[in-house]
Amino acid sequence: MSSPLGDKSKAFALEIIKICNEVKRSKRESVLTNQLIRSGTSIGANIREAFYGHSRADFAAKLQIALKECAESEYWLELLIESGYYSDSAILEQCVEMKKTLDFIHQYCKKEYEMRAFTLFGCFP
Repeated sequence: MSSPLGDKSKAFALEIIKICNEVKRSKRESVLTNQLIRSGTSIGANIREAFYGHSRADFAAKLQIALKECAESEYWLELLIESGYYSDSAILEQCVEMKKTLDFIHQYCKKEYEMRAFTLFGCFP
C-alpha cells in the first residue's frame, strides 16, 4: 500500500543509508551512524506495518513507535551535524517535518480513542 507518508519515510530511509555510508567512508565514524541507520530505517518499516494493523489500536501503536524512532533519528542527526561529521542540515529538517506529521496523526488517534471510550463507557481511559 502506497501513501504519501509511506513514500516520504522510504525516501528518508534511503537518504539516511546514503548519508551513513558517506560518513563511514569519509570520517571513519560508525557508532553514531549505526544507531542512525537503525532508527532512520525503522520509521518507514513501522509506518508500513501500521497500514496492515489488526485494529485501530494496532495502527496507532505502530505509528507511535514510528514517532519514537523519528525522534531518536533526530537526536542522532543533531549529534552528527553538531559534532562536524556531517554538515547538510536538510535531512534534519526532513526528519523534523516527518516527526510533526507523525505527532499530529498520533494525537488524532489518541483523541479518537478517548472520544470512543467516553462514548462507550462514559469515561476517559
